Amino acid sequence: MPKVILDCDPGIDDALALLLAAASPELEILGITTVSGNVPADMGAQNARKVLRQAGRPEIPVYIGEMAPLEIPYVDAMDTHGRDGLGESFLPEVPGPFPETSAVEFLEETLEREEASIIALGPLTNLARLFRKRPDLVRRVPRLVSMGGNFRSHGNCSPVAEYNYWCDPEAARDCFQVMAEAGKKLEMVGLDVTRKIVLTPNLLSYMERLDPETGAFVRKITGFYLDFHWEYERIIGCVINDPLAVAYFLEPSLCRGFDSFTAVETQGICRGQTVVDSMDFWKKQPNSHILTETNAGGFQRFFLSRILRKPDGTHWKPEELARPEWLA
Repeated sequence: MPKVILDCDPGIDDALALLLAAASPELEILGITTVSGNVPADMGAQNARKVLRQAGRPEIPVYIGEMAPLEIPYVDAMDTHGRDGLGESFLPEVPGPFPETSAVEFLEETLEREEASIIALGPLTNLARLFRKRPDLVRRVPRLVSMGGNFRSHGNCSPVAEYNYWCDPEAARDCFQVMAEAGKKLEMVGLDVTRKIVLTPNLLSYMERLDPETGAFVRKITGFYLDFHWEYERIIGCVINDPLAVAYFLEPSLCRGFDSFTAVETQGICRGQTVVDSMDFWKKQPNSHILTETNAGGFQRFFLSRILRKPDGTHWKPEELARPEWLA
């Protein structure tokens, strides 16, 4: 059973990713760390607790992380996720104090003790702080899966940049660099694949039919997100980026990609852009695995069967993924 830490900035799609992780028995979730991204880290921590309460997993500890990026002013994404970060659902808070241990301290203490993979769903500030202090600990991370970046797809907060890496480009740069120095690969779940994962009104209605309680919760937190996507992108539905990172961690066969050396631009109009050396111009050892294709239908079946806690009778069969049409 893989041990994991979820580093996130909840956030509507983070909330759905936490629901998926909490409902997946293969994962031993050691803790959740929050970072300022979609919302400030302290608000994100409270949102994480709300989601864990809904998921029936209140025992998972939540640690508050870095409140600002490494070097630049913080810009939230509450225009996208609502004033409370959960679609202005204004769910009641979960009482009780948070651990005094910070997210970075928790990460350091945990990795000193044991190996743990990290699924990063927000800006990489917490991890960059950790690796600046203890670069040796990257070797204690079997897998680092990061929802962020983009290869051929356009950005979502500038023409070329995805928000998580744009929000703290120095942190993203540092994490790619430390992976290169350790001879490891950051697994980049970028907009090329996450844009294909859309929660439509029809799927939302089907969720409510299969599980009225969970369906009502998802509808409550995604209504704002649906309206945002229609207003700004004319999408009937909402792109749910972060759950794909969790699903891919559990089922790597859901996606395809390639190894490459990747750098992150930190300045000017290209701030946050992931420069993927797909043609090997730099002749450098790959420090990343860049996802480019995903089985959107397979993801939806996996996601719904997990968060609705239904038998996996609708789960795809492994041999289906070998067929040419698996990307349909």
